Amino acid sequence: QVQLVESGGGLVQAGDSLRLSCVASGRAFSDHTMAWFRQAPGKEREFVAAARGRSGGNRLYYDDSLKGRFVVSRDNTKNTVNLQMNNLEAGDTAVYYCAASQTIILSNLRNVRGYASWGRGTQVTVSA
Repeated sequence: QVQLVESGGGLVQAGDSLRLSCVASGRAFSDHTMAWFRQAPGKEREFVAAARGRSGGNRLYYDDSLKGRFVVSRDNTKNTVNLQMNNLEAGDTAVYYCAASQTIILSNLRNVRGYASWGRGTQVTVSA
């Protein structure tokens, strides 16, 4: 397993942009699928985006409703995965979590149970 630490959250206004980062410590970062989830108050944790590891061709995946506003990227030289969030809306307010899995299969990519490692989360608040 890897240890994950998120950063970059904060309070912004609707229409603003924000960039979240997640730094992983541990071995074989490039072999891990890295994902972002979010959880709003009173709601279940939901999939945002994922960047596959080398065996998955480093392909990128998004929740359909967020594609076009959010961009996920990874830097294997820095053990980092980023989430660029543009044109933020009040509905994007949530705690954003970074997750990692070395063994996840494609059909489980959007499932919280597919990930063995989680960060503590970073709060993103968007004021209308």
